[in-house]
Amino acid sequence: MSEDVWKRDEIQSPCINICVIHPETRLCTGCARSMDEIATWSKMDEGERDAIMADLANREPAPKTRRGGRKGRLKR
Repeated sequence: MSEDVWKRDEIQSPCINICVIHPETRLCTGCARSMDEIATWSKMDEGERDAIMADLANREPAPKTRRGGRKGRLKR
């Protein structure tokens, strides 16, 4: 029996199962993809997914500064 029967070609994904879209950046705080990228991920070709994967390291899914409290409100 061939081992090829049990092999599957899974679509590469940066998802880490922390699926929260940040309200300001509109990016997932887990994988840094946009909602549109997440929604169309399985329909993209390998080149499109590779380009997004390469860009993820350059993205800031959530601001580094603190949002809450009086000091945060005064800066807005």
